[in-house]
Amino acid sequence: MRAARIETVVERRTPLLLKNFWYVLAESASVKATPVKVRALAQDFALYRRASDGAVVALSDVCVHRMASLSEGKVEGDCLRCPYHGWRYGADGACTHIPANPPGSPVPRRAQVDSYPVQERYGWVWVFVGDLPEDERPAIPQLDGLDEPGWRSVRGEFSWRAGYTRVVENAVDVAHTPFLHQASFGNADDPVMPPYEVVSTPHALSSTVVLAAPKPRGLSRLVMGGASTNTLLLRLFMPNITCLDSTFANGWHMRLYLSNLPVDEGTTLTRFIQARNFLRSPLGDGIARRLSRQILSEDLATVESQRPPSVPMDLGAELSTKSDALSIAYRKLLRSYAERGWQLDVADARRAYEEEGKIKLVASPRRRAAETKGAWVLDEISPRAQRRRDERGVPETATVDDGER
Repeated sequence: MRAARIETVVERRTPLLLKNFWYVLAESASVKATPVKVRALAQDFALYRRASDGAVVALSDVCVHRMASLSEGKVEGDCLRCPYHGWRYGADGACTHIPANPPGSPVPRRAQVDSYPVQERYGWVWVFVGDLPEDERPAIPQLDGLDEPGWRSVRGEFSWRAGYTRVVENAVDVAHTPFLHQASFGNADDPVMPPYEVVSTPHALSSTVVLAAPKPRGLSRLVMGGASTNTLLLRLFMPNITCLDSTFANGWHMRLYLSNLPVDEGTTLTRFIQARNFLRSPLGDGIARRLSRQILSEDLATVESQRPPSVPMDLGAELSTKSDALSIAYRKLLRSYAERGWQLDVADARRAYEEEGKIKLVASPRRRAAETKGAWVLDEISPRAQRRRDERGVPETATVDDGER
């Protein structure tokens, strides 16, 4: 008898929260000497600036002594002191002082919290939430037009009661624009999507799509320049950064960058930057900001109505067509990360907390250091266990209906 072929599959309704990526946790301007609490990937982080060089520090927001919130404490030099019993933690997460102990007493080896790598770019605080060594981490994406002369940008925030994967997929799905975006850049009279190609790299996707231009009205008459089509470059930087790059007939560009932070399984916080190389006077900022919020608002009700709140990882769970090529490529990349063991088992972490009173955290790179092995009070969130099946199972391939059968 022929041996059954075994393959790894992903649970179709499991929210896909991924470690080992750079996530935008805050606006740079919002992080000062006073610590702030930020929630991401169903975990709380404490952010603050070191006094010595102004660099941002990101620690897990829980003191390992009695589990108080470190973000309620105060910054002392480069360290953060817990508000409860005064334990002081350095920027690397190691405890450096326990006030209740007699002078000269050693600090316990396990007195440490997770500290995550931080970089600041484009006015955002990027935190690497994961445990990969530096040379193996995916890079922070290059966001063109934000650090270049001749461009002007505005920024803002937008909240969704939806999983981040639904929000991301919506941002690169232009087939819905003639229906949800008739008041902004969609043309309901010509909803046909011409064929397009998807360019894929290990951590990014892109496609160029040509759509019928909206009927000229108001400011769009000037921006569109009378063109009958609108060329869109869609870019997706895994797992949650998107860019809608519009090129107009007169050579003008407008880029809408969205950082879609998974706050938890069913909540997403979008930070947006809209950059333009035309009408660069500050007088145009209000219009640009309102347009960005209008585009997101037009999507809101529909995206929040989708079920389940995260995209299913079973590629055959929803019927797709050729216009969904970019969405299918996105789901395939998500699956590949889950199969690497980067999917966080947040359901198990929640069960451990609710049933056993245990807190589990996303592992930081310091946990992989030889000197800290076994020196942790709190367990790390384990990878989501993948089911295994033989070849008699239902194949999980994308069902594409091209209307030809």
